[in-house]
Amino acid sequence: MQNLLPEPPATFLPANEEADADLAAAEQDGHDEAFASVAARFPTHSAAWAALAARALTESQFVPAYAYARTGYHRGLDQLRRNGWKGHGPVPWSHEPNRGFLRCLYVLSRAADEIGEADEAARCAQFLRDCDPAAADALASN
Repeated sequence: MQNLLPEPPATFLPANEEADADLAAAEQDGHDEAFASVAARFPTHSAAWAALAARALTESQFVPAYAYARTGYHRGLDQLRRNGWKGHGPVPWSHEPNRGFLRCLYVLSRAADEIGEADEAARCAQFLRDCDPAAADALASN
């Protein structure tokens, strides 16, 4: 069956160049404290939370990864809504400022799976694919 309703327009989050520059400096530093400092300074910047979540996930710290990813996910939802998102529709991976939210959603799915929240892991994985299949593919290949 074909959906006759038009797809909602894509949502494009605004860039935060100052937060991104601090995040790049944190990458150079390489310490968790540097990433935590960026998240504390820019708590609405999902990319900072995604970086913390991804680091925790790679260190098998699943509960902190889950907590960081959930924080970034919710902060990202707030930003999406402020930028016209109505609860569904594309959130393109190709738009760099969207990637922090999408990364949080990916890590949230993985961390949820690791702590035994299979239903939430599946919901988050599907939500990521619904936002942009390219995001799901890109993140899964890393």
